[in-house]
Amino acid sequence: MQLIPRKLTEEPTPATGSLTLSPIGVLAFVVLSVLGAVTTAMLRNPAPVIIGVIGGVYLMFAIRQADPWEKAIVLRLGNFMGLRGPGLFWIVPVIDSVRRVVDQRVRVTDVTAESALTRDTVPVNVDAIVYWVVWDAEKCVLEVQDYFAAITLGAQTALRETIGVHELADMITGREHMGKELQRILDEKTNPWGITVQSVEIKQVNIPPGLEDAMSRKAQAERERQARIILGTAETEISEKFAQAAEVYRDNPIALNLRAMNMLYEAIKEKGSMVIVPSTAVESLGIGGVMGMAAAAGTKPSGAPPVSPV
Repeated sequence: MQLIPRKLTEEPTPATGSLTLSPIGVLAFVVLSVLGAVTTAMLRNPAPVIIGVIGGVYLMFAIRQADPWEKAIVLRLGNFMGLRGPGLFWIVPVIDSVRRVVDQRVRVTDVTAESALTRDTVPVNVDAIVYWVVWDAEKCVLEVQDYFAAITLGAQTALRETIGVHELADMITGREHMGKELQRILDEKTNPWGITVQSVEIKQVNIPPGLEDAMSRKAQAERERQARIILGTAETEISEKFAQAAEVYRDNPIALNLRAMNMLYEAIKEKGSMVIVPSTAVESLGIGGVMGMAAAAGTKPSGAPPVSPV
């Protein structure tokens, strides 16, 4: 029989396997053995050392230790005796055995569904993360042979089933909804085992490269279509405004002349530019009179470029 002076692990102890010892138990064995040896040396009687060694061996195997997040499953002659821990607890050596220590912290399991078909028959690879916790260590150990494998395989199966009832677009845009649905399915399976699935997060949805390229081109075409629609809408609004302006200018020629003069000013206000204006426009706007008055005065408007009537 091999003695391992360390704390309990989560792996089940084999029928003929090793005993997991507590550091406190090992310390008690050493202290009692030393005290017995010292007493025997003082009294010159072997009884104290024998009693010390026997008591130390008993305490070494009787005292066990569990961490604050652990629960130990104690069996007595093959029958379930109860849960022990956290902290120090006692068992009866040989008669009692600690078969499993269950970690009751929140755990994370990474599951993958490879080449699963969506509802629209698209092969995808989906990666998900499952957060779960053991709330009843007794059910978890006594009713499930390997709850680690049960959680992993159950999550993988549920993930494939969920992929099969969703289309690819829904999976890409509705990851949160898909994760909640997976969490509900898994929780229904694992609750009778004393395990609660707290949440499921869809980490990644991988699609074939060819389909990814086709989706990219489709999205680009859709954006181009929307851009053309926006441009056409803008042209329609501009034409409506021009039509309204034409109605105003038709009954008000002075406003039309002012607008024309403003457009001409905007065209020639930059230095060094030359604008050729038809003679009819010059006569209608009265530009010739303005230029003539400026020539009679011997001045030229500041910054005004030459204007050539045609």
